[in-house]
Formats: sequence, structure tokens, C-alpha cells
Amino acid sequence: MKELKYKQVKTKLTIVKIGGNVINAEKALAIFLKDFASVKGLKILIHGGGKKATELASKLGFQPKMIHGRRITDQANLDVVTMVYAGLLNKKIVAQLQQYNCNALGLSGADANSIQAHKRIVKDIDYGFAGDIDKVDNTIIQSFLENKLTPVFCAITHNKKGQLLNTNADTIAAEIAVALAKTYHVELIYCFEKKGVLKDVNDDNSVMENIDSKLYKIAKDKGVIAAGMLPKLENCFYALQRGVAEISIGNPAIIVNKNQKYTRLVLA
Repeated sequence: MKELKYKQVKTKLTIVKIGGNVINAEKALAIFLKDFASVKGLKILIHGGGKKATELASKLGFQPKMIHGRRITDQANLDVVTMVYAGLLNKKIVAQLQQYNCNALGLSGADANSIQAHKRIVKDIDYGFAGDIDKVDNTIIQSFLENKLTPVFCAITHNKKGQLLNTNADTIAAEIAVALAKTYHVELIYCFEKKGVLKDVNDDNSVMENIDSKLYKIAKDKGVIAAGMLPKLENCFYALQRGVAEISIGNPAIIVNKNQKYTRLVLA
């Protein structure tokens, strides 16, 4: 008699990256956090906060340098983004989640050596203390989840040589998702103020509801997808190719209600 082999069903893990204008609007953020706290099962939250960092930098008397929409992180800017991302915003988010009985744990990549990165190699542009990720410690993050904690990661990593680094939050979300996909059935959701990836940036209802890798390449070549969305989509397909089960892009409401327009990413 043949021995029956059963495929082990992976536990569901929801990873949400919140950004855009939602992170900067207190009311919208509060609604999102209440919804996030209600998500059943294991979950992780990743956030940025660039606008808040820019506002604080202006109050301190200097303007952040931007090239092609990307922040040049000199030492002064690194100090500001660390204060805002890892301090002010991260702890406000954690406190609000605790209010809704979500036992959140605020983290940077330096905490528990969870995310190591290196200073971006200078090619055409020197982005300063911008970090590109080398390693995510899935074991330590899994231990947090198993102890019924909800990790809340900000956009700060480190190089294990004492240097903090400013790292893109979309990339952090993708790399964490890939690292944990070996153990969990990972759903990765990118939330911002729009309903999804738009065919027309001036029409909020022109949502591209399904994008596979072939359609993405065609839309990219034709300039249909806005330039600011391209790095996010690159992260999405990178994660799908490395085992992440589901990826969606849309407004914050999709984490509790998928009966609306949003963008679903799939491999061709």
C-alpha cells in the first residue's frame, strides 16, 4: 500500500506597507491602524514617512536634497529621518495599535540585527547614507510572530558596523516578505491614498485591476504607468518571483475589504 504524502499548509502571514499621504494624515492613519489591528492572524507593518521628515528638516532650517524624487541622505538628513521614522512616527503607530489590542513592537533594522544593509554604491549619483539590503533575519522576526507580537518596521536599517542607513520602505516590505515566504503563506499589501495602479493618474477610477509581468513590461515601455509607481512594481515582481504568494496595491480599506477596485499583481 502506497504511503500517502500530505502537503503541509503554510500559516497565513499578512505584511502591509503603508505610505503616501495616508501616513501624513492623522485621521486617515488612525482609520487604517484600527483596520490593521482587526486583521486576523499573524501580521507585520512597514511604514515610511518622508513628508514628515521633510517638514521637520524645514523647521530645523535646512531643505532636504532630492534627485529624481529620491532623498539624498547626508548626515543631517539621516539624523532627521531617524528621529521621525524610528522615533516619532514609529512610536505613535505602536501606541495607537496598542489602543486596539494589537501587541505591536516598534523596530528599525538595527533592532535585534533584523535587517542588515550596505551604503549604496555610488554610480552616477551619490545618495549618501542610503541603504541597500543585504540580509533579513527571518528567524528573529519569526520569533516575534510566534510570541504573538506584531512587528512594526520603520525605513531605517544598519550595516552592523555602527552606521544607520535610510532604506526605501517598499523595498523593506518586499525583502521581509521574501525572507518569510519560506515559512509562511505571505500576502503582501502596499497601501496608499489611491485605489491602485492607475492607467490615468488624473482618473482615480482608472485602476489596472490585474497586472502580470508581461503586461507590466508593455505598460512600462509605453509609459502608461507613472514613473513614481515603477520602483514599487519592481519590488512586487521581485517578491512574486521569490515565493511571495499574493501581492496587492490599493487604498488602506483593502486590508479588510477586497470588494472594491484594487490592483492584483501576478506572474505571467
